[in-house]
Amino acid sequence: MKPEYITNTDWQLLKEKYRDNIEEVLDKLEAHYPVQYLIGNVEFLNTIIHVDERVLIPRFETELLVEKTIQKLKKMKLENPNILELGTGSGCISIALKKNIDCKVSAVDISEDAIEVARENATLNKVSIDFKVQDMLNINYEGYDLIISNPPYVSETEPVGKETQYEPQNALFAKEKGLFFYQEIIKKISELSKKPKLIAFEIGMTQGNELLEFSKKHLPTMTSSIEKDLTGRDRYLFIERV
Repeated sequence: MKPEYITNTDWQLLKEKYRDNIEEVLDKLEAHYPVQYLIGNVEFLNTIIHVDERVLIPRFETELLVEKTIQKLKKMKLENPNILELGTGSGCISIALKKNIDCKVSAVDISEDAIEVARENATLNKVSIDFKVQDMLNINYEGYDLIISNPPYVSETEPVGKETQYEPQNALFAKEKGLFFYQEIIKKISELSKKPKLIAFEIGMTQGNELLEFSKKHLPTMTSSIEKDLTGRDRYLFIERV
């Protein structure tokens, strides 16, 4: 019997994929195992992204981050922008950018498993991206028009959904009340001789004011703004060079 929270479309996909062992699937769902891992992929802004326990599951909020970023790049009239993604995970952000606009994209993640999945997804979506296994805080940020990131931002003391226990924990949690990676990235950017034209972050819904103040302090010559997701919550920090 279909669990109430599973959509009819997802239920059909599960029944087709697991027609001989649907009871095992129901047991996993009962244990809060993510339906996206069971299906094996998600749709993400005109792309199909393979997901398994090696990578975080792309959320709707992240899809909107990419949509908003594309709109801003088009408004800036940047031709073939050079893009760096920090903490790429499944590669969904980089792949969606590459598939929807003319651009050059480099992306890093500290997880070898994640980069393996990201490369598989780039091949699946027929795009060319320079993926590398690297610590996002130990690379050169110089020379990029856009730096974009959905870094780990959940506070180590913050309650989370039971389904997240199956996702890579280092892609979820961060020190300093979840602010660590934003602060370190912004400080590194502040030291660049030439700042990127646009910085785009997905953030936690309670982090907007503190990150806005931090970005204005360390990048005073740039314009910082918070934008909301489709539920009206603070979800994105954009920093533009004027």
